[in-house]
Amino acid sequence: MKYSKATDYALHTVLYLARNPAEKNMGVKELAEQQNISPTYLSKILNKLVKEGMIYSSSGVNGGYALSPHWENISFLDIIHAIEGKSSLFDCCLNSNPECSIKKVMLAAEQKLEEELRNKKIADLV
Repeated sequence: MKYSKATDYALHTVLYLARNPAEKNMGVKELAEQQNISPTYLSKILNKLVKEGMIYSSSGVNGGYALSPHWENISFLDIIHAIEGKSSLFDCCLNSNPECSIKKVMLAAEQKLEEELRNKKIADLV
């Protein structure tokens, strides 16, 4: 299983924001430089996180991005869902068969993975 690079960048960006003073907004350029990526590409990722309420943005001279007030509750799964969506990792070719034993095994494994990621908070790494 593989998540996109966008998820990797989102996880690292949220962690970077969590490890820096909350009173200071960080510009997209500064955040992009931390990961050596394009500010334009990171802006698209940040917009998804803003839409989900994990971070907020402000414009102006002192504008930039900062974590939401309740950032301690942000889990790895929250960030993954914000970037990748909430669809299943496994797509059974026999979708019309609810008794598919392969699908049952794969979905059970996915539920365990999601539970682990739901229990891991960004705050655990700060």
